[in-house]
Amino acid sequence: MSALRDAETRPLYLDAAATAPPRREVVEAMWPYLTSVFGNPASRHGVGERARRALDAALEELAALLGCRPSELIVTSGGTEADNLAIKGIALAAPRKRRIVTTAIEHPAVLESARYLQRMHGFDLALLEVDEHALVDAERLREVATRGTTLVSVMLANNEVGTVQPLAELAEITRRLGVPLHTDAVQAAGMLPLHMPELGVDALSIAGHKLGTPRGAGLLFVRRGIRLEPLMHGGGQQRDRRSGTEDVAAAVGLAMALRLATAERVEHAERLAGARDRFIRTVLDTVPGARLTGHPSQRLPNNASFCFEGTAGEAVLLELERRAVICSSGSACAAGSTEPSSVLTAMGIPAEIAHTAVRFTFSAETTERELDRAAALLHQAVASVQEIGVHVARAQ
Repeated sequence: MSALRDAETRPLYLDAAATAPPRREVVEAMWPYLTSVFGNPASRHGVGERARRALDAALEELAALLGCRPSELIVTSGGTEADNLAIKGIALAAPRKRRIVTTAIEHPAVLESARYLQRMHGFDLALLEVDEHALVDAERLREVATRGTTLVSVMLANNEVGTVQPLAELAEITRRLGVPLHTDAVQAAGMLPLHMPELGVDALSIAGHKLGTPRGAGLLFVRRGIRLEPLMHGGGQQRDRRSGTEDVAAAVGLAMALRLATAERVEHAERLAGARDRFIRTVLDTVPGARLTGHPSQRLPNNASFCFEGTAGEAVLLELERRAVICSSGSACAAGSTEPSSVLTAMGIPAEIAHTAVRFTFSAETTERELDRAAALLHQAVASVQEIGVHVARAQ
């Protein structure tokens, strides 16, 4: 009975899209390469060679899981670096082509990289619009992308509203044009299948801390034959694409995390999708002013995002935290901004409603019982914020 009581009172962490808790198996796999096996993998002695063998084994496992070659993988410091290297590296390696095509709902790591190239290197930037569910129109991509396009970047799944893009269809368009396609798969990793031949992309970014590694580990896939200008220069590590002593522990952790996520994905995704749908129905049925954002079904299994008209999103978050529910208003990278979400406004949601956004993202450990409790506490939080708003309005 006490265990059940504890489960019903402990804080509910529903912000897995910002970061997931590190997995014990992953940390344990990394530990030797943070302690006893500390050698530089480029060193020509036994200590360094042990590190090199571990690094090579990790890359081979990652490649097998992703359906690519180990030589097509670059270990980075996270998803932001992977996105930067993909966008800037591919564009700067093909300077005769001057157009970059991406969407208005990308993560800032993609959008700001593209804007940097526009500002500092004179590239033309085309932003694809999305519909009210945050879906990219394939026909619009056909109109915008030309053979003079340097790169197309479309995220696999949106980090705020969870919408999953028809990436294979978009890849078919870019393949016919001979234009490289990059996707930010940071939110999709662990929730959607990531197999390079099936996705058809030429570059793909992953962040380890969404899968259960400590922060500071990322991965970039770049298909063989795609030229990539390095952003970091030095000793020429990782086939001269990212200089700097390789982070063996990060590579080992990524391999373990992706192995676990791949083995568990179908079971967890099916369970979470059912719990998500129940949670969404409950919220829409019981919480006044609730409005689902993102695609109603074509979305990540662990994402439920809403706007609550007649409230302020930050106020709802504070009320939820007071009730031990931890979530967010959208991208953690935009936390503290007073501007409405660019993702929501790109979907046609008015700024005053976009300011009411709250995002719930679940980990594999989240249970249906916990989401039922979260829905009840959300009802209380929204009612409290709306009541305060009524009192303020009467006092004015």
